[in-house]
Amino acid sequence: MPKLFERTVYSELLEWKNHWSKDYALLVEGARRVGKSTVVKEFSEKEFKSALIIDFYKPKPGTIELFNRYGNEYDRLFTELQALYSVELYLGESVIVFDEIQLFPRAREMIKGLVEDGRYCYIETGSLITVLSNAAKIMIPSEEYRIDMYPMSFEEFCWAVGASSKYDYAKNCFEQGKQMGVMHRELMELFKTYMMIGGFPQSVSKFIESQRYSDCERVKKGILQLYHEDLSKIPVKNGDVAKRIFDSVPALLSKHEKRFRPGIIKKGSRTSNYENSLLWLDDAHICNLCWEINEPQSAINLTIEEKSLKCYMLDTGLLLTQSFGSNILNSDEVQAAFVKNKLNLNEGMIFENAVSQELKCRGIELRFTKFARDEKHVYEVDFIVGGKKPVPIEVKSGDSSRHTSLDSLLERNKGRITKAYIVHGKDVKKEGKITYLPIYMVGFLANSLSNRKSA
Repeated sequence: MPKLFERTVYSELLEWKNHWSKDYALLVEGARRVGKSTVVKEFSEKEFKSALIIDFYKPKPGTIELFNRYGNEYDRLFTELQALYSVELYLGESVIVFDEIQLFPRAREMIKGLVEDGRYCYIETGSLITVLSNAAKIMIPSEEYRIDMYPMSFEEFCWAVGASSKYDYAKNCFEQGKQMGVMHRELMELFKTYMMIGGFPQSVSKFIESQRYSDCERVKKGILQLYHEDLSKIPVKNGDVAKRIFDSVPALLSKHEKRFRPGIIKKGSRTSNYENSLLWLDDAHICNLCWEINEPQSAINLTIEEKSLKCYMLDTGLLLTQSFGSNILNSDEVQAAFVKNKLNLNEGMIFENAVSQELKCRGIELRFTKFARDEKHVYEVDFIVGGKKPVPIEVKSGDSSRHTSLDSLLERNKGRITKAYIVHGKDVKKEGKITYLPIYMVGFLANSLSNRKSA
């Protein structure tokens, strides 16, 4: 049985149950192995009087036949399902879960009628649900309350490994603008451990059990293989292209300019050649796309440059596994050296991917900006968060004292941008409009910016 970890998405599930469940089925989407089925099962059994859970990956014999035969006869369907699954359903107090619903689109098509029937609540979970190839032949129901689920954040990782007090101390320092002092090194090592292990519950669970990085590496390699199998399910042309993009993410991010460059995948190609495959990877939650904007403003999406983007991996631990490629990360000594900052490695792409992951899992759209000061100088700022006052974020894995791009952006937008952040490997510091934050505080920053946007 999968290990149960505390997940922030649980509060979103409660929000649906308390306010939306009478009119909408809950749809939990996310990539493979992020923990959707586990948290939904826990929630369903804890928050309802009874839960009838149907796993369409391995349904009980006769399940599919029941849906096909009695899809329009709810009385008979519910009676047969209760008998088959040995679960009693209670009017208004039970939930029916369709797990891995992308494997049986017919059940998803039935959601509209089932919700209107009103006897029970419904939860759907699955990967690749929104991909057209999985839903081309059905009518997509509008009665769905959607929640995206991601790999575990650093906050959830700290809960899992018993480091809540350290995380809370860092949060208090962030809120008060105080330095971490002697605790900084310890939190940096904890965050690097998180980056190495990744946020997949199976990998975190394995680390808790054995304390061996090499065991986590085997788990992550298995997940990479699953994703390659998923990519093989796309129609032939897009599937092959998506695989090449996915495998090229480390090479793309390792460049000084991390924008998507089609020439790395195939010489002479254009971004437009890969548009469908890029959107597929984003839609499947396997990659996180970050689009360029021409001007930082409150309506941040009005100036998107559709042909310019960056492509991040959904999980930084997975990026590290993919980056090394060989069996080097099977060595616990090598991974420990990374955590202790004793490995000669360009951490720029790793830090930037980790920041993108912390922003994305908190509902912040990923955007960056690029601008020219003159013919010879083109500047780029890693992330721009929209809102009444746009907020730029620059990521520095090494020397954070030089930040010409950010300074130039602030100079160009004196009235529009009133504060900026540099995320780095050092302690808290403030200089004028710029606040320096250690990378383990980026989740606090993301929460504050997300709350600001919704206020």
